[in-house]
Parts: sequence; C-alpha cells; structure tokens
Amino acid sequence: MARRANRQAAGKRRSQGAGRKVPQLPWTVVRNRLPPIEIAGADEVEAVHDASLRVLEDIGINILLPEARDILKDAGVAVTDGEERVRFDRGFIEEAVDKAPSEWTLHARNPERSRVFGGNHINFLPVAGNPNISDIEGGRRSGNLKDYRDLLRLAQVINAVHGCTPMLEPIDVEPNIRYLDIVGEQLLITDKIAFGYSLGRRKILDAIEMVRIARGIDDETLLREPSLWTVVNCNSPLQLDIPMLLGMIEMSRRNQVVVVTPFTLAGAMAPVSIAGALTQQNAEALAGIALCQTVNSGTPVVYGGFTSNVDMKSGAPAFGTPEYVKAVLLGGQMARRYSLPYRSSNVNASNWPDAQSTYEGAMSLWATVMGHTNMIMHSFGWLEGGLRGSFEKIVIDLEMVQTLMKSLEPVDFSEPELGIEAMRDVGPGGHFFGTQHTLDRYETAFYEPILSDWRNWETWQQDGAVDATQRAHNVYKQLLAEYEAPAMDPAIHEELTGFIARRKAEGGATADD
Repeated sequence: MARRANRQAAGKRRSQGAGRKVPQLPWTVVRNRLPPIEIAGADEVEAVHDASLRVLEDIGINILLPEARDILKDAGVAVTDGEERVRFDRGFIEEAVDKAPSEWTLHARNPERSRVFGGNHINFLPVAGNPNISDIEGGRRSGNLKDYRDLLRLAQVINAVHGCTPMLEPIDVEPNIRYLDIVGEQLLITDKIAFGYSLGRRKILDAIEMVRIARGIDDETLLREPSLWTVVNCNSPLQLDIPMLLGMIEMSRRNQVVVVTPFTLAGAMAPVSIAGALTQQNAEALAGIALCQTVNSGTPVVYGGFTSNVDMKSGAPAFGTPEYVKAVLLGGQMARRYSLPYRSSNVNASNWPDAQSTYEGAMSLWATVMGHTNMIMHSFGWLEGGLRGSFEKIVIDLEMVQTLMKSLEPVDFSEPELGIEAMRDVGPGGHFFGTQHTLDRYETAFYEPILSDWRNWETWQQDGAVDATQRAHNVYKQLLAEYEAPAMDPAIHEELTGFIARRKAEGGATADD
C-alpha cells in the first residue's frame, strides 16, 4: 500500500510539474557496448563499395564550384576544363578517404562539454534547420528568434543533449545576418559544441571566428582543436553545389568538422531500391569526404547517412519506416567499412507530437543505436518531416533517449546484486517490498521516467486526465524555468558581441560571398 501511495504521489507531481526538478540522467559520456546489427554480409558490403566506385568512375558527380575542381585537378584527378562533371579514379577515392581520422574530439567553449566522435561513442543532438516551430499552447508558427533562444535554453539545460544545432530558422531576422544570430546565440546561451552553416565562404569564416573568440584561443590552437561542425548535404542525385563547397573547403582548410550527408530519398532523389539508394548515398559521401581530405589531409569528417523512402502515392518523404531502418543499419556498416564516425537521425513524418511521431521515432532511434551511430541528429524535437520543431516532442524524445541510455548501461552481476540473501530472507511465497536489499536500492534501482504516469485510472481521472503530450508541455515549461546561463568571461563576452554587432553593421553575408 505504501509503495502504491508513493507511486500515486510521484505521478501526481509529474502531471502537475511542480515541487521538484525534472528528473534527468547526469551529463556523461555515452558508449554503446552492444555489438552492432549487421544485416548485410561482408561480400554485400564490398558489392556496395565497388558499385559506388563504379558510379564515381563511370557516371561521375557534378562539382559546381570551379575552385573545387581546380583543387581536385591539382591533386591528379582527370578534370576537364569547363566541365562540371568530375569522374574519379577509384584508387584516388580510396587513398583520400583512408586519410580521414577514425576518432577525434570536438571542443566546446566549456572543456567539460567537449565530445568524442568515433568508436563506440554516441552523441545525441537536437532538431536542426526547421523553418517552423510549435507547442500545444501557441500552435504552429514560423521560426523566430524568441523561440530559437528558448530552444537553445532547453539544449543547455537538458543533459542528454550533447551539443548545439541550428534548432530553428529565425525567419524574423534578415537572411544576410541571420547566421550571426544562429551561431552567436548558441555560444552565448549554451556552452556546448557549436554548429555553423556551410553556406558560402564568408558565413562559415565568421562562424569559425565566433567560435575562436568564444573559446578564448588563437588560430593555431583552433587548427589543432576542432571547435565547429557543419553539415554538407549533397544535392542528390550526384551533385555538390557552390555554397556548400565553399563552406566545405574553408572548414577543411582550418581542420574543422565536416559531416558529409547525402539526402537520398529512394524513389525520388535516388533509385527506388534500397541497395541502389545506398550505393548512391555511398558514392556521394565518398566524393565529399575525398574532397575534404584533398584540401587538408586528416580533416575530421563524419560519414552521414540520410536515406529513406517516399510515399509512392504522394511523393512525400516517409521516416521511421522499415526501409529507413534498413538504410540506417546498412549505412553504419559502410561507415565502419571506412573506419569513419557515422551520422544518422531520429526522424518521423507525423504532423503532431502524437503516437505516430513516437513510434516512428522509436524505430528510428533503435536503428541509429543498433547501427552504432556516433552522431544522432534530430534526436530531440523533429516533426512534419523536418519542416517543424516541437517543444513537446523534445520532451517525448528525451524520455526515449534517456531510456536508451539506461538500456545501454551494463548489468551488475556482483554477488550482492544476484540477490541470494534477499531470496533467503523472503523465502518461498513472500514479497520483496520491505527487504533490506530493496530498501538499500530504493532510490537507484530503476530509471525514473519523466512522462510515464503509472497511477490507476480513477486517480488519473481525478487529477485531470492529463495525457503524455500535455505532460510533455508542462515539462518543457519547467525545464525552461530551470535554465541557468553558463558562465562566460566578461572580456570574451564583450569581444564576441562586438564582433557580431560589427558584422551586422557591415551587412553580414550571403551564400555567394
């Protein structure tokens, strides 16, 4: 009876969101000690590798930036003057990709927030790049700076969020200066690893300089210690555009992290077969990674996978599908084939933080973890196929991510944990509620969920019948109230805000700069 009363009281506190802090796991290094799921044999992995190299040799890939083509030509690639199509010798690709490091550290302005990528490390990162935002109170709305700042506050206060992304496009800020707020607010509101858009030379150089200032380091230290990351999405099929290439080149020159991620939707931007879509993904990723290594041997890169399917009736992207799960697991096998860190995503196609968003997200998350993904993007808050972030979905995803983190912890098989003395005390036909073995572990025995409400029907109804989505709304509000701004040296703060103000006054930059 006492245990039931405690559960009911805890459930009531959860539904009301008052009287205590949101229960979180501590900030920690997350490692995946489970063996990866491999759904392709070694011969099949080599078949995809060989097919990808044939694509790059025979079909080629459009490299739209003349500067990038010149870099490749100087390195011995047979580039035809005036032609955008580049065909790569397989030996060049294999040799270049082999130069990329298999594990490295991405440095944050707070050294305790730096993260390792590669090996069995897992890093969960929030939703990124969405133009819209919603909560159940304010509804769906366009991206804006106020909501962007609130999202960053959540990223800072949630321990399972391991770094920053552009969690929302603040459309109320002019495009030529928006990137300054997107990067600057990350550095001011959080002390975790930072992201910059690879959309032109000037934008990414400004982002690199902001990170250098925020860390309080010189250019030489920045060159040794990667401190900014970016994503380069290939214009599938088989094309890299000018703004992305400009950013990729400047990031590589300065030894910063480039996540090369083809966005290949089977049936639309890639062959409809999973094997064909994976082959195209692999070819595009290898070409981008090879370019980074040609610019600067040893540049930290991530092999990105973002292959899913479309709804063949409407053409709309679908996520969390069996096809997506297979593509994630196969992508992990290809990344391990090249000894590269792997990026994938927690995604869904639902328009609301409902059961669909949760079960599609759960399928996506399990695939990323069992595929040994090192960088799980969109771990928190993705809705509407990427067109929207959701405050409630951030909390729903937090519940799933923390559950996964606890599931990955090893089981203690020491003599006290085997429980023989507890069984001796209870004997046949008793119960374990009051044993010393249970009492000693009362606070730590089990994971304490954020959202689950385990009370009976009658008590739940008496307290207002608050469902999980409403509870998630209450929790995100409570997390915002718990936010505390991380410390920053006043001189660094002045230099950083001064740089942002000066670049805004100068007009910022466009993707063509």
